[in-house]
Amino acid sequence: MPGLNDPAQIPPLRLQISAGLHGAFLLARGRAEGLLLAALSPEGVARSFWAAALCLPAFLGLRLLSSDSSPDLASLVADLSAYAASWAGYALASRWTAERLGVLQRWPRFIAAWNWCNVVQYLLLVLILPVPTGLVGSWLGIVTAGYTLWLEWFVAREALGLPGGRAVGFVALDVAISLFLTGFVELLSGH
Repeated sequence: MPGLNDPAQIPPLRLQISAGLHGAFLLARGRAEGLLLAALSPEGVARSFWAAALCLPAFLGLRLLSSDSSPDLASLVADLSAYAASWAGYALASRWTAERLGVLQRWPRFIAAWNWCNVVQYLLLVLILPVPTGLVGSWLGIVTAGYTLWLEWFVAREALGLPGGRAVGFVALDVAISLFLTGFVELLSGH
């Protein structure tokens, strides 16, 4: 009888990506059943990090457009390092936090859903990018930021089975890691 680690039982990557994205778009509409499409096996959770590769072009585009000048190689390497560190750092920090809260058994579903929901968040950022700055652009940016924070909170609450206040802690952890890495990159690049 084949075991769980049998490659014949692991769905192809394209199917896992499709299921992960479908689940993320369900979650983005407030539908908790999107979690059912999040992978639970170690291989499935590892494959959910393909979301980082899907988000990379959007990340680079947003970085290039937000910069006043064309970035040099050192800035690009620092940005890419921070990008990778934010994905890995949040995964490790959230796992540690889930263990301390007694919900470690639910963490694989959470991190897989969190990874795929990042694709939705980057897509929103790219969609609002062409909106001119000004009152409408500012309000749209605020609404988008609020929505992305809500989405992350919703995923943490539903996937980890936490009360709303504790789910806020997972959002705050992500924001803190992002702010730290952004500040570190700015310090390294002298901005």
